Amino acid sequence: MSVTSERMKEQRKMKKLTQTSLAELVNSSRSSIAQIETDKYTPSFAMLSLIADALDTTVEYLQGKTDSPLKAPAVDDNGDENEPLTPNQRHIAYSIDPDVSDEEREDIIKMVQLAMKHRRRI
Repeated sequence: MSVTSERMKEQRKMKKLTQTSLAELVNSSRSSIAQIETDKYTPSFAMLSLIADALDTTVEYLQGKTDSPLKAPAVDDNGDENEPLTPNQRHIAYSIDPDVSDEEREDIIKMVQLAMKHRRRI
């Protein structure tokens, strides 16, 4: 087994997650998680990033580039620690182009608010 598959399985079990529950957290299937853990499938970097977030670790740890499974604390521009983003917040934040204008950012916020409002009615 690869370092990635071993560490992923180890971290999943430490978090007391089943393959199914991990799959739900990363919007995937149980069989995809099983294939990654048995080296039958190599995940994309995006999928590995989602898995690392769900397991509260780093991609570097899962890939064997570091031996520390701990994440570095989130730091804002002032150097102060703040609350880490939730998985949904990270997903939205990673989807936004860093070169977006203030007007475009406001449009994105309005779209998210509209989506949240619609979701509550369903």
